[in-house]
Amino acid sequence: MTIAVYAGSFDPVTAGHLSVVRQAARLFGHVVVVVAINPAKNTLLSPDERVALVKEAVAMHPNVSVAWTEGLIVDYARAIGASVLLRGVRGATDAQFETELAQNNRALAPEISTLFLPAEAHLAEVSSSGLKQRVSRGEDVSAFCPPTVAAKLRERLDPSLRSQP
Repeated sequence: MTIAVYAGSFDPVTAGHLSVVRQAARLFGHVVVVVAINPAKNTLLSPDERVALVKEAVAMHPNVSVAWTEGLIVDYARAIGASVLLRGVRGATDAQFETELAQNNRALAPEISTLFLPAEAHLAEVSSSGLKQRVSRGEDVSAFCPPTVAAKLRERLDPSLRSQP
């Protein structure tokens, strides 16, 4: 059985991420969605919140599990016997960045392949940072993420929910 790893900060998980997961679940025997914890990165959601939101969002896929790591993704992939790293690509800018990352990963772990999977076309502009910006402006993001993610973002960022002085 081929094990694939789909890693990211998932701060928060978006419909674009889930589009990649759906494709991967059809292609591979097992997919591990890995929440990458980078202490140097300023995230809105805690690691536990991100893991819980991803777990809920992928629960309908029996061959998808969720984990987290603070280490290198290639090290995690090796440790679980994965042979493929998955990367979502939205457009040309992502492709350039992701190609450089894939080359670095290949240098570290030549036995692990990287596969790029594009999100569905209507989700090409969906990003975690974009979701946070929209919610901060009081916009509805329900078309771009699961309901639990939208609720968590509104709780943290929606100006209309902040208490007035």
